[in-house]
Amino acid sequence: MKRSFLLFAFLLLASAINFSSHAALIVPSSSSSAIVPASEPDSATVKAAIEEFRSLSKKERRARIKEVRSALKAFKRDKKAGREASDNTVLLCILAVLLPPLAVYLHEGEVNNRFWISLLLTLLFWLPGIIYALIIILGDN
Repeated sequence: MKRSFLLFAFLLLASAINFSSHAALIVPSSSSSAIVPASEPDSATVKAAIEEFRSLSKKERRARIKEVRSALKAFKRDKKAGREASDNTVLLCILAVLLPPLAVYLHEGEVNNRFWISLLLTLLFWLPGIIYALIIILGDN
């Protein structure tokens, strides 16, 4: 029983990590925004993109940098408002029942006060740790 539970928890954690590695990154281009996988591109593609950026005029460079900054602000605003992918939220809720501090850490993206509160509640009393993690994940931040 304990071995099967650990195997299930490990598989769930592996799928959560695998899911987060397939996240998309918005990269603006001159015509429209394209979605590119967040994996590391090959060096030839990077060199070609750098050469293309260097060949632009100052005005076009500034416009591209402004597009990137606005896309980054929009991404941060959406993340803060809680408008993330629903699959990510479902995985975090399942993980919050199994390992509440890990779910809070993955949701927040850093070790902060919320993580430590979740860890303390989970170590002292399991159920309040689960409830707190679900409040953090599902609540409006």
